[in-house]
Amino acid sequence: MTRASLDDLAAFAAVARAQSFTRAAAALATSTSNLSHTIRRLEARLGYRLLQRNSRSVSVTEAGEALLGALEPALESIGGALDALDLGRNAVSGTLRLTTTRQAYEAVIRPVLPAFTAAHPHATVEVLIDYAYRNIVADRFDAGIRLGEKLERDMIALKVGPDLSMAVVATPDHLARSTPITHPSDLTRHQCINYRMVAAGTIYAWEFESDGQALDVRVSGPLTFNEPELMLEAVLDGVGIGYLLSHEVAPYLENGRLVRLLSEWTPSFPGFHLYYSSRQQMRPVLAAFIEAVRGHIRRK
Repeated sequence: MTRASLDDLAAFAAVARAQSFTRAAAALATSTSNLSHTIRRLEARLGYRLLQRNSRSVSVTEAGEALLGALEPALESIGGALDALDLGRNAVSGTLRLTTTRQAYEAVIRPVLPAFTAAHPHATVEVLIDYAYRNIVADRFDAGIRLGEKLERDMIALKVGPDLSMAVVATPDHLARSTPITHPSDLTRHQCINYRMVAAGTIYAWEFESDGQALDVRVSGPLTFNEPELMLEAVLDGVGIGYLLSHEVAPYLENGRLVRLLSEWTPSFPGFHLYYSSRQQMRPVLAAFIEAVRGHIRRK
């Protein structure tokens, strides 16, 4: 059914309810002659006379009564749906779908959730923890949070955290029974905790840089994980050397449970960014969430 035929059916229902072309034309903001032409066109298409007309009144034929009985509930339902959309245009409601890493969730999303959900009781937040970069348009996400250096150019990005750095760490006991580490290449002779990038199907090579020299080192060791939290636990257990975000290991460096190595080879890089597509109209629930994140940043 084309859009024009839906308009024609709505016009018929308006005339049938008003029992007058003049009153229906006024309600539809059209002319009586144009409305009369619309009804004749609809009747010709259907092959039935729907309205009986004379100089004084308009009445509905038997075929028209049957059609009107089916139309009115449908038109009322469509009208209600359109009204709901109009009311919801500026309402913070519906499901907000976010893709993020565990670290970004803890740093950016988790702190704002209590206030956001309390302020917007008709909104639902759905979070998918995933370490691969997701196509948020194709995968129907409203937004994602990833490291700034990983974002594509056609995304609108908001920086939602400070610059970050990686840290090579190990327990004092582990280092006491190991040979000294003064250069990233020394790591190839030590037991390290590896990280598997599931989406890429490969083991992550540890990235280093110093004085403009970039170096990737592929390490080996007894354990491989796809969760940084498990890598940290293995390092704390003394199984091997780890390569983790510096803010995640900071408490253990402060209390002496871990020692940092090669700090001059791990400069800072762009931190977490909330990103969304420039090709999509922003939903109110996403706008409200972004404002909640901004408010949290301002208060920090």
